[in-house]
Amino acid sequence: MRETFYSIAKIYYLVIAIIGVPVNVFTIVILAWRKCGLSICSTRYLIAMAMADLLVIITEIILRRLNSYYFLFCFLNIVPVCSIIAVLIRAAVNCSVWFTVTFSFDRFVAICFQKLKTRYCTAKNMIVVLATTCALLCLKNVPFFFVFEPGLRIDRASWDCYIKPSYFTEPGWVRFRWFDMILTPVLPFVLILLLNALTVRHILQASQLRKGLRGHRSPGDHRDPEVESRRKSVVLLFTVSGSFIILWLVIVIDILYGEFAGKQPLDYNHSEYIFHEVGIMLLNLSCCTNTFIYGVTQSKFREQLRSMVTYPLTAIAHFMKSWIRSPSRSSGNVSTPR
Repeated sequence: MRETFYSIAKIYYLVIAIIGVPVNVFTIVILAWRKCGLSICSTRYLIAMAMADLLVIITEIILRRLNSYYFLFCFLNIVPVCSIIAVLIRAAVNCSVWFTVTFSFDRFVAICFQKLKTRYCTAKNMIVVLATTCALLCLKNVPFFFVFEPGLRIDRASWDCYIKPSYFTEPGWVRFRWFDMILTPVLPFVLILLLNALTVRHILQASQLRKGLRGHRSPGDHRDPEVESRRKSVVLLFTVSGSFIILWLVIVIDILYGEFAGKQPLDYNHSEYIFHEVGIMLLNLSCCTNTFIYGVTQSKFREQLRSMVTYPLTAIAHFMKSWIRSPSRSSGNVSTPR
């Protein structure tokens, strides 16, 4: 059973790496052009999320997963190197999660508190929020560098990172594990659910209030300009946060089960192991879904993505057409008089 799942995961992570890197790069470039009709704050939050997702793919999938599947003895498996990679993985995952929370909070303020929106939803505050969040999360993950011990030694070099047994038994490490678990992903999971629930309640109340103020309308007039202006922002918020909740649900359940049952992934039986690995696979899949969400929900993003993908073909076709119609080729086809 585990061997079969290992083979599936080996192909799965290769596909995620092949798809995830270009789609996130495309997303960063397209959003940086600022031609998608989104506010500057929303655009920069989405760029930050795409950059964090790209770092997760590079560190977690390429440097860790694919390295363990395809390269058994690589310098990345030296203990100091894989310890640094572990810190980078945790920092990238934490940033990806918490950037989603900050984006949800920003949209919550923009939708529910119009007066506060002018003071909070600014480019300067957004940079401060993202920089502070990233710095604190990077510092918080430094202890992961000291979690590992070597599995074997070859020519005085320490190879293969294994988690120290004391990580699961010493009180200091146990408290750190609980803090890490609550910070990511339990607290973000709860916050996103809460923010979305409050946003939905506000939208419903505002819609009922506006209908009452506008009174009876003609049967053919069903459009509200203010509601239409908020629709794209609301759809984007709910699809991004909803995707996060769905794809992280399995791993959240697995973490809570492991902590309250007193079991670690190394002690899982076959079914528990499969459930845990499926949660990890869905977690990593979340790093590729936002681009497709933007393409489905944002027509201008879809247009820019189509232009970027078709630009090389258009450029080649234009070059070939110009080359065929060039004067030198045209003169070469003219017969020389006798």
